[in-house]
Amino acid sequence: MNQDDTLVSIRGLSFKRGGRVIFDGVDLDIRRGSVTAIMGPSGTGKTTLLRLLGGQIRPQAGSVKVDNQEIPTLRINELYQVRRRMGMLFQSGALLSDLNVFDNIAFPLRENTQLPESLIRTLVLMKLELVGLRGAHQLMPWELSGGMARRVALARAIALDPMMIMYDEPFVGLDPIAMGIIVKLVRHLNDALGLTSVIVTHDVKEVVTIADYCYLISDGKIMGKGSPKELMQSGSAWVHQFMEGKDDGPVPFHYPAKDYAHDLMEAP
Repeated sequence: MNQDDTLVSIRGLSFKRGGRVIFDGVDLDIRRGSVTAIMGPSGTGKTTLLRLLGGQIRPQAGSVKVDNQEIPTLRINELYQVRRRMGMLFQSGALLSDLNVFDNIAFPLRENTQLPESLIRTLVLMKLELVGLRGAHQLMPWELSGGMARRVALARAIALDPMMIMYDEPFVGLDPIAMGIIVKLVRHLNDALGLTSVIVTHDVKEVVTIADYCYLISDGKIMGKGSPKELMQSGSAWVHQFMEGKDDGPVPFHYPAKDYAHDLMEAP
């Protein structure tokens, strides 16, 4: 991959928490303009990777570059400048409960720019139109369905016209219709606005329909990578088990235990 085409470059990433290895020498690239999925079983550090990209935490070793800037070495004001170019869609939506839809989306514009209110109004309505909710701009968060709340949060994530959006489990808890809408919006907004999208998820069925490239992470390592088609055709038993959602394989159904009969007969 040409360096100019690479927005995120990770090399030799190592990170531990409480003695537990989360990442062990991971290398990973994300191409500009792409939709890249970071997948793996629960608890494998997918959300931790987003926090490392945003500079919320620092690795014990390795390089984390976003747009050719070494994130762990940035001073706080430099880090804030980079973060303004990153959008984030949280799993919960994280809307401000005391503000209506309009003011939730206007919030980052008011905090980070000196734009007049007339222009902020225009921008907010434009972002809401993109996610199909311009007519809901006066509603409060508690009046929204789960899918609508996720769409409002997405409109807020693109309020400052970021270079990259990070999605933390964007499909969790949605009904099939709402999920289909969010899946379509991720791809549409990425292409229409020239974004780079990083999706952390374990929802294989949904993400493979829109992702350009996928990484599968487990036990601190990248277990598989490639286009969705390449992963579906992988000869790796682990990759095959994950992509097909099989209940047994390299990741066993049973947690390691003593012999069953011996365990039953053993005196308490």
